[in-house]
Order: sequence, then structure tokens, then C-alpha cells
Amino acid sequence: MMGYHFAETPAAQGAPLVMTFHGTGGDETQFHAAARQMRPGAWVISPRGDVSEMGMNRYFRRTGEGVYDMADLARRVTAMAGFVSDAKARAGAIRVFGVGYSNGANILAAVAFEYPDLFTDLALMHPLIPWQPEPQPRLKGRRVLITAGQRDPICPAPMTQALADWFTAQGAAPEMIWHPGGHEIANTEIEALTGFLKED
Repeated sequence: MMGYHFAETPAAQGAPLVMTFHGTGGDETQFHAAARQMRPGAWVISPRGDVSEMGMNRYFRRTGEGVYDMADLARRVTAMAGFVSDAKARAGAIRVFGVGYSNGANILAAVAFEYPDLFTDLALMHPLIPWQPEPQPRLKGRRVLITAGQRDPICPAPMTQALADWFTAQGAAPEMIWHPGGHEIANTEIEALTGFLKED
């Protein structure tokens, strides 16, 4: 479990594991307590992004808004996959939920593209994937929740829909929740996430 500062709320061995990933400028506390409330009895682990952008925590570097340093992202994906694998082993978890918002959703999705067996359930709030991922047939049947704002200036709606379509093409089962606003998290998203985490 080395390499990241993280918050952890242990539970019984074999309990569902919820891993949360904060947005730019957030930290390991952003969704940690909420995840345990939404899924009582779960083991919750929340890593802090180890990249600083003008003092704000992130999970990988970028050169501009929506312009990612893809070489850095590849390195960070490998490191995060190792962290998640270690977390699963420590918790003895088979059911593993990933919950990410904004930059956290992006690292979560990028890990799932390359290491599709790490998470059983993916909740991506306001993701922005500005490239075409390679096909990943091992995501077939995966539960995916994607939430977004129809007027999000950071994560344009057509790109969010393209990501949902990509998951569908892999045989996954994405559920899309839209709200009429921007990059903020709306109550409808919280309600959808709560239901998603409680589902067995």
C-alpha cells in the first residue's frame, strides 16, 4: 500500500471494497465518509492524488484544460493499478466498487481500460476521456454508472456520451444520469450513486 497517502476504513475480510477518487483540488476525504454511508459495512479506501498542479491534488499531469500528458498518465495508471491490487488483497474483496469524480473519474476509467478485472463496478462522475480507448472485451457485463451535467464546460456532453457508447460497445452495461447544470455534483447524481453502491 505504499506510494499514496490514503484514508482507510477497514471492515470484515471479504466485505465489499469501495475505492474513491477525488476531483482536482480535492483529497482523500472528499468522498470517503459518504461512501461508507452509502454502502454500510464496506471497506473503504481513498487514495490522494500524488501530482500537484498549482497546489491542487491530481492523479496525473496535464498540459492544459482537457489536454493530458499521456506518458505521465500511463505511468500513473500502472502505479494506481498496483495500489488497487494491493488494496483488494488486504481487504480480501471480490466485489470492488470504484467511485471517481472529474480527475478521479478519469484515472479510474483509465485504470479500467488497461486493468479491467480490478473493479467489478465503476461509478464515473463527470469523466473526460479525450482519446479513443482501445477495445477491451473483458469489460463485458461490467456495471458502469456515468453521471454528468448537460452544460458542463469542462466535460462536454458529447464526449461523455461517447464514453458511454464505448462502454456499450465493449458489452458493458452503462447507466447514464444527466442533470441540466455544469460540473457541479447534483442531488440526482448522489441519489443514483447511492442506489448504485447499495445494489448487490
